[in-house]
Amino acid sequence: MLKMKKMNETYDMKVFTDSGDYFGDVEEAMLTPTKVYGWRVRATKNSFLSKVLGSAKGVVVPHQLVKAVGDIMIIARSAVPAYSPEDGEETA
Repeated sequence: MLKMKKMNETYDMKVFTDSGDYFGDVEEAMLTPTKVYGWRVRATKNSFLSKVLGSAKGVVVPHQLVKAVGDIMIIARSAVPAYSPEDGEETA
């Protein structure tokens, strides 16, 4: 059975990748006159996104990469920016 969600129920929703990583929180839905275009996801403390982006505040995830919306939002792993642990480390 298909369950509908109201747009205002998605704000501040937790976003996870399909591999189980906490990605961030939904900040805004980007709409066209007829459909959802994408989702602005805010990088929050302890999220995978904050580790990847550093000082940036978030990213826009195209709606095509959203796999499910319920109590949480699940997105495809391909929405995650490329990240290697060496990039996050500073060398002296």
